[in-house]
Amino acid sequence: MTLMATEPKKITDEVLNNYELVIGLEIHAQLSTKTKIFSSDPAFFGAEPNKHTTPISLGLPGTLPKVNKEVVRFAVKLGLATHCRINLINRFDRKNYFYADLPKGYQITQDELPICKDGFVTITLKDKPSKKIRLNRIHMEEDAGKSMHDKDDKYSLIDLNRAGVPLLEIVSEPDIRSAEEAAAYLSEVRKIVRYLGVCDGNMEEGSMRCDANISVRLKGATEYGNRCEVKNLNSIRNLQRAITYEFKRQVQVIEEGGKIDQNTLNFDAATGVTSVLRSKEMALDYRYFPEPDLPPLHLTEEWVESIRKTLPALPEQRIKKYTSEFGLSENDAIQLTNDKSVADFYEELISYSSNYKSAANWVNGPVQSLINEKGKDISELSVSAKSISEIISLVDSGKINNSAATQQVFPALVNSPDKTVDTIVHELNLVIDTDEDQLTGLIDQAVSKFPEKVVEYNKGKKGVLGLFMGELMKLSGGKIDPKTANKLLIQKLEALK
Repeated sequence: MTLMATEPKKITDEVLNNYELVIGLEIHAQLSTKTKIFSSDPAFFGAEPNKHTTPISLGLPGTLPKVNKEVVRFAVKLGLATHCRINLINRFDRKNYFYADLPKGYQITQDELPICKDGFVTITLKDKPSKKIRLNRIHMEEDAGKSMHDKDDKYSLIDLNRAGVPLLEIVSEPDIRSAEEAAAYLSEVRKIVRYLGVCDGNMEEGSMRCDANISVRLKGATEYGNRCEVKNLNSIRNLQRAITYEFKRQVQVIEEGGKIDQNTLNFDAATGVTSVLRSKEMALDYRYFPEPDLPPLHLTEEWVESIRKTLPALPEQRIKKYTSEFGLSENDAIQLTNDKSVADFYEELISYSSNYKSAANWVNGPVQSLINEKGKDISELSVSAKSISEIISLVDSGKINNSAATQQVFPALVNSPDKTVDTIVHELNLVIDTDEDQLTGLIDQAVSKFPEKVVEYNKGKKGVLGLFMGELMKLSGGKIDPKTANKLLIQKLEALK
């Protein structure tokens, strides 16, 4: 049965609930090395077409590859971070196929003896227990060039800057059971490679790409169905859309008495529809054999252990630390660890302040909002962790209130980073007046202004406290301690019963 070019017919949830999704992902991470995997060509993104090429990456006769040691180090680093077994003896293989942007007519990759085997990545979904997604392997390979079909009316053009750029292919087992799990897994892998500094994870620029192997089977079945591979998904959203579409399409084909052909598919982001690229190749089609121009790699336990010692604290480890040692909620901890630079900033902040919760609120709140507004990395912001710790200290000591800190002090600090927090607080005249007699007088004014609200309070409508507190803030110019004011206000209202 052929693939449809339109949205599948409406299938009831009752029918869909009879089937189980089975998904395995192949993630290609382009490594952040200075040079390519087998040559000295520059490997960075953004150069003019065909500027980063030499005879080796062009596949000219007589050239010989030489392994970039940094690529091997990055592969071991990622393997250790994902709990893999590192194969101390591994080798490269030739994967033979013809395509216009593959200059040699074959790709140097790893087949039978990859560098990393049998790891796992832990994912956590909201309100669900964590789940381990097993890894089959991580292997090293070279990228192909790039075909461009929209630059000329008559011809497809080839840019070989990307040919030979180092990749790690991270291959999961078929342990993923929903589009939501697939998104969480891809997000977690992207976080890990960014924490390690081995890949920038930029899917828009193609430095991280994803292929999804998708099949369906009746719930309770033990055999896998025929799978379709959707190629080159360039965003987490498109990954989810492709999986959702394929689930419905495959279920419909089976329900109508058809069978799923094992094809390689393209996903059209504009229409949300998959279509056949080619019939699915099998391993035999590629005629894999050991790469004759590269000897097997022999790694030592000592070298692997030296790399292990360089691993940073990863998101999973930091989340455990923040929740168990600092008392943060899991949501706060996850938000803090989504980006390594943000987590590093938080840890610098708590080196100055022991109020872990307030520090988390500041980083996840005003600081994160500023990052989003400016479109910058947190390391590029002018506000230092030490300055924010000084604001937290002033709030904790009752010298300024939290609303003044977030709405006045922080913006002023952003605009005048050369000024001290103490200077800004005094210039804005924000120091709280701790004179309780004066505060009691303000409370009397607020209460006398809204006698009808006093009656409502006495009838049990506690929500009117917000009205009185707002009036107190207005009367005091924001220079009151909310906790003290709230306590004295309640005492006053209770006395009027």
